[in-house]
Amino acid sequence: MDTGTAPPGLVIRDLHKAYDANRVLKGIDIAFRFGEVHALLGANGAGKSTLLGCLSGAVHPDRAEVRIGEESYDGFTPRRAFDAGIAIIYQHFQLIGPLSVADNIFLGRELRRGGGAVDRRRQEREAAQVLQELGIELDPRVAVEDLSVGAQQMVEIARAVRLDPRVLILDEPTAALGAHEVAALLALVRRLAARGIAIVYVTHLLGEVLEVADRATVLRDGRVHWTRPRSELNLPDLVQGIAPDAATDRERATRQVGADVVLRLSGTRSDFTGPVDLDVRAGEVVGLFGLLGSGRTDLLEALAGVRTMRTGEIEIDGARARLGSPRDAQRSGVALVPSDRKAQALFGTMSALENMLMPHLGRLAGRTAVRRRRREDRIFAEMVRSVDLVPPIAAQPADGFSGGNAQKIAVARWTCGLGSPRVLLLDEPTQGVDIGARHDLYALVRSWAEEAGAAVLFATSDPEEVLALADRVVVLVEGRVVHEGPAQLEESALVALAQPAATERSVVP
Repeated sequence: MDTGTAPPGLVIRDLHKAYDANRVLKGIDIAFRFGEVHALLGANGAGKSTLLGCLSGAVHPDRAEVRIGEESYDGFTPRRAFDAGIAIIYQHFQLIGPLSVADNIFLGRELRRGGGAVDRRRQEREAAQVLQELGIELDPRVAVEDLSVGAQQMVEIARAVRLDPRVLILDEPTAALGAHEVAALLALVRRLAARGIAIVYVTHLLGEVLEVADRATVLRDGRVHWTRPRSELNLPDLVQGIAPDAATDRERATRQVGADVVLRLSGTRSDFTGPVDLDVRAGEVVGLFGLLGSGRTDLLEALAGVRTMRTGEIEIDGARARLGSPRDAQRSGVALVPSDRKAQALFGTMSALENMLMPHLGRLAGRTAVRRRRREDRIFAEMVRSVDLVPPIAAQPADGFSGGNAQKIAVARWTCGLGSPRVLLLDEPTQGVDIGARHDLYALVRSWAEEAGAAVLFATSDPEEVLALADRVVVLVEGRVVHEGPAQLEESALVALAQPAATERSVVP
């Protein structure tokens, strides 16, 4: 489609958003045209999620001029965004599994008979019509939980399109899809654009950008780095725009690691990852780099006993380990700091001290089962000094700390010297963390690994983080190791390796 003369759709001018002193969006100017697929790209921390939050009404900008067609707005609530014609489909589906396709399409806006009961036959007829118009072959009576992930994605889109949006935002829509499902989704996206909808397509998969996008914008450090039409897009420029070679403030000093292998994986397969063969030595920090859906979190969670390790052998300090549950993993010396601090790592209303000591309270109390407050306070004071916790208040609830300081508590839980693990797993260790706290955490992890002679395996989608923290990098694509070697590549090379086209394993000595 020639979109050069497509009418303006969603136009954003001078959009700013800060959280305290952290300026996340620094004057965004961008236009998404009706009838056009517009790819929105950028590395972790570039500002994509905050921008989507502003458009969905989940986040209110500090300053902005927004126009959709002829209507002007200074920001949205979720209801106002919906009324303005903005629909957003997130990575994690908002579907109810036991309900039918039709029930999910009409969820929250059910068709009812005169007496108030849901008119399911009418819903099924109208759902079938919507699906047929979109070229989606699904039975509206089937339960959503019985569908493939790709089919569930189609149901999400059908539900949004039934409400006749003017702007449809797709956030990493193909991260969990197979090749056939990806092709079907991209074809549907093109059909939706042909109907005059402005499509905002957020992805890390650059091959899809070249296949489906009419235009692309790269965000970098809270600003628009560039916007280009399809005729001016190519893979090298996309990679360089997202991850420039001239990265600054890296900490690449080569460190000496021990000769002893602490963690050894031999042919391990988890739900979405494998086979993986990997050794991590004493004091070594290894980064698992990959895009969303690459399997990096799946591997960490299997090692932590959260998921099932299907096949293969795991050795810790030369002894075979069975990691069938989180308790098994901790007994074997494996600890995980998950990516979602609020939901998975910290207890928000509990104090910083209690959060840090949570796994160790039984050991500290001993046979008496009585807490030893003086020893706890002493350990906490040592932790405060080692990570520069702000504020250094033991009684402060975890919810009262910034993202960086909350993460320091989650990491220090395992590095405070109480039953230190032999293997520390970190998933997106500095997600939502400011640059100063990032470097504090990097220093903490490296020094602890070296002093404890332990192994650190961390997963990230941030190429700069790999080069700042890791001694060695392993790149995963669709569950497979495609590269392994020293963390001495350029960011652009890492991003290029992580694309699905890079499928042959490369081992750098």
